[in-house]
Amino acid sequence: MKIYTRTGDDGTTSLAGGKRVLKSSLRVEAYGSVDELIAWIGLLRDCNVNKNRDELLIFIQDQLMRIAATLATEAGDKRMEALLPDPGSVSVLEDEIDRMGAKLPEQTHFILPGGHINVSYCHIARCVCRRVERAVLRLKNDEDIPEIITKFLNRLSDYLYILSRTITLELDIQEIKWPF
Repeated sequence: MKIYTRTGDDGTTSLAGGKRVLKSSLRVEAYGSVDELIAWIGLLRDCNVNKNRDELLIFIQDQLMRIAATLATEAGDKRMEALLPDPGSVSVLEDEIDRMGAKLPEQTHFILPGGHINVSYCHIARCVCRRVERAVLRLKNDEDIPEIITKFLNRLSDYLYILSRTITLELDIQEIKWPF
């Protein structure tokens, strides 16, 4: 099978089910941004400091693939329900946030991202996740988007923030507080 089809040369792409849409559509923007986030989570997984988190990061990538597939499926397609993230996926993130957060010092200021490349990767992934969430919410203004998708994305950005602080602690790096 060839990787190129030439069918997208006119600025359109196919949704699951065959419907052609503009590549600039909100739907394509949303699932394309999810694809970018999946790649960032893969980069986080490749960081040595995250080897003990490999299973959870793969789980997150799987949930994001489900989100992308759902968003790439035509509204009303019966296959969409089977593609949705696991019903307990938000709880998985919340449990891990609580577990990591219990070990962190209380936060009294905003924190400037950085201090180590792995911490910075977490913050970039968090920012991309927030952008994905905004893209999905724009799409939700016009189309019915399952609530599990927006909940998962919102909680994932929280997880990535707490992960960045956890890595900072594990690597014994001082957080730089923004004083205002």
